[in-house]
Amino acid sequence: MLSEPDIEHAVYWACQQEVMAPKPGNVNCFSDGHNMAVDDFLRSAKAIAPIMARPGLSVGDRILLAIKATREVVDCNTNLGIVLLMAPLCTAIEHVDKFEQFPSALEKVLNSLTQEDAKACYEAIRLAEAGGMGKSDVQDISEEPTVTLFEAMEMAKDRDQIALQYVSNFNTLWRVSLPALTSALNSGESVEWATAFAYLMLLSDAPDSLILRKNSRQLAIAVTDKAKQLVFEMNKNSKLDTYLNQLTAWDNELKQNAINPGTTADLVAATLLLYAFQRGFSADRISVP
Repeated sequence: MLSEPDIEHAVYWACQQEVMAPKPGNVNCFSDGHNMAVDDFLRSAKAIAPIMARPGLSVGDRILLAIKATREVVDCNTNLGIVLLMAPLCTAIEHVDKFEQFPSALEKVLNSLTQEDAKACYEAIRLAEAGGMGKSDVQDISEEPTVTLFEAMEMAKDRDQIALQYVSNFNTLWRVSLPALTSALNSGESVEWATAFAYLMLLSDAPDSLILRKNSRQLAIAVTDKAKQLVFEMNKNSKLDTYLNQLTAWDNELKQNAINPGTTADLVAATLLLYAFQRGFSADRISVP
């Protein structure tokens, strides 16, 4: 079983590596963007890590307390999606003795979500002042929910990739990004470039839901098509960092046009956390400064 310090370190490491990776369109080690900087994300990571690791918290309490802690250190929305994804993961990891038990433990956590979890989650979303949330005819985020958090996510799954993870036991991570991240790392890539590759794999798998809401379906599909092209080329090459110039140029283009594949970045952060948990049960643990 992972200890509280193990979980805290894993959360911080995952958030740190996500923001440092050269992911086009997001704040990264080469370029700030969207009125946010790398340091905003690192301070946010330090704020949420001990809360995510605190034993015995419900998913809703983890979400709300983490967003409250974030707002104490930054005045922008750096991590709502990350928090929404990591809260059930950190709740589930408390109940497993080996990583093979994790998917079933996660499913149990998700299926046990309550109306109180939904209320805390809705409050956290309002506190984060997240942009591009859109409006819903039922259970809108501006109202008090009358359903469980799982039921609320079920209603949103067709328009939000994070909601989809809640009702699919995080299938996209198990199917797409964790295998991509692991394969790249096992091939000798650095964590930053393996993360960028996992990000592009996710972006090529489905249009980013933040772009869909804030920009347009046409733009979201165009970004996905570009990611597919890059993944196709990368799979023929032995070293990912040879694509630095292409990724940097695309990064600049996306930011100049206020296009942010932010949900995909959140999914990558959660993927890194899964990887850290998996390694935490092995003899070769991840070292986190």
